Amino acid sequence: MARQYRQKRARRRAFRRGAPPGAPPGTLTPAANASPTSIRVMAYGPEAFEERSVVSAGDLSGWRGRAHVLWVDVAGLADVAAVRTIGELFGIHPLALEDVLHTHQRPKVDDYDGHRFIVLRMAPLPGEDDTDQLSMFLAPGVLVTFQERPGDCLDPVRAAIRSGRDRIRTGDADYLAYAIIDAAIDAYFPVLETLGEELDGLEDAVMFAPRRASLARVYDIKRRLLMFRRAVWPLRDAVGRLLRESEAAIGVETRIFLRDCYDHTVQIMDFIETYREICANLMDVYLSSVSNRLNEIMKVLTIITTVFIPLSFIAGIYGMNFNTEKSPYNMPELNWAWGYPAVMSLMALIAAGQLLLFWRRGWFSGGGGESGADRDS
Repeated sequence: MARQYRQKRARRRAFRRGAPPGAPPGTLTPAANASPTSIRVMAYGPEAFEERSVVSAGDLSGWRGRAHVLWVDVAGLADVAAVRTIGELFGIHPLALEDVLHTHQRPKVDDYDGHRFIVLRMAPLPGEDDTDQLSMFLAPGVLVTFQERPGDCLDPVRAAIRSGRDRIRTGDADYLAYAIIDAAIDAYFPVLETLGEELDGLEDAVMFAPRRASLARVYDIKRRLLMFRRAVWPLRDAVGRLLRESEAAIGVETRIFLRDCYDHTVQIMDFIETYREICANLMDVYLSSVSNRLNEIMKVLTIITTVFIPLSFIAGIYGMNFNTEKSPYNMPELNWAWGYPAVMSLMALIAAGQLLLFWRRGWFSGGGGESGADRDS
């Protein structure tokens, strides 16, 4: 729990970072925790393919036009000069570059002169807790992507380009953009499947053995689902906009594939809402289970107290020690040879009778006999 709190506090600090108040539009300010920048280029066509890591952003000047499609993939946003150089080389608007560095953007689609700006959030990789922003600039024959940090879910897309399978090598840059969007959306399914399996296990734990650790895990899952909802809900609207608008940047054939992406976002939202409802129900079940356990404890204590009340009454009477020599009515049992065994037997008989009565009314867990509700009815 302490680690999760520190992570959430760090995310809040990262959210507040950005350009200083009053800074001119398009000011590029990296986050303090930005990852080092690395650039990878993939240039391909139906018959050609070339992949290379680029050391300097200035080396990209000779790549445009060398192949049917050029994919410039930038991972890490610490090098502001490299981001600015790439923007100048491919004609990216400064306002869009500012949104690239401010990585708290919600998924959206913006149109600029000569390119289309698409923002989405990728599902966290194993061992990570937060989504990563992926910014894409789509222009004829060129796709430029910016990621918060190295490591993503786009390896299937790269493998498809390298092998030349499917139709990605024969498609245009808009089809590459679709393939990346589809891979980012599909990456949510295994994450949600893992959460669903964990919720199934928590149902039994919360029902039969409620513990604070189980409730803390339910809260953590609910927080993650809320994070996914914030990432997928606007993404569904962004994909819907790509489907509705008749722009030349997205071809007619690519829109057919984008329908599948839209359907997947709807499915993901259904999973998220279902799991959020399960989390809410598990919290109610946990509170009910804890309340029931407290009631069981209080019932046992009440039974014990009830059994000892008459016994304490009898013990209190014979503990007054009135002098029998002053009056024959002052507890004559004190001088009786069988007085002590008789009193102890009476106390045991009263306790056994009470326990039998409670058992008959079903006040014990698993007690045989009709319950109090049945007797009252």
